[in-house]
Amino acid sequence: MLHDSAHVPKPSLTEVLFGWFLRLVSASCFWFALNYWAMLIGFSHGGAGRFDLLAPEWRAAATALAVLYPVAAIGLWLLVSWGPVIWVLAAAIELAMLEFSPGMLGARPLLLLLHGAVAVTFVLFRAALFWQRWRQARQVRVDSP
Repeated sequence: MLHDSAHVPKPSLTEVLFGWFLRLVSASCFWFALNYWAMLIGFSHGGAGRFDLLAPEWRAAATALAVLYPVAAIGLWLLVSWGPVIWVLAAAIELAMLEFSPGMLGARPLLLLLHGAVAVTFVLFRAALFWQRWRQARQVRVDSP
């Protein structure tokens, strides 16, 4: 008896690892979101990061980050294409605020290193997946009629 359903190829090891990597980044985005919400409601930083006590530029940035990070976490967890885009936007806003207005949170070189490592790892995964798909497309097909 022949199978009547279409053959779905198994994901490669690279694709599985890339999915786990995106979900790990998703968990970190959720952690960052919780940290920003805790800061805005006065739960962390000894209450000094409450929304009403922040400078206007930090009000805008912290509010945007408190919204963007959970959205990025959802997109990355679901492995959809807009998840990394929202993460890049949130990371860029955070790094710009830490660079141009470091007074609120101080210098955080580990955060710069973390965002950079995630970006480089993402690009390397995408390059590996592109190369893998390119190599598969060049293989001779024997299933033509």
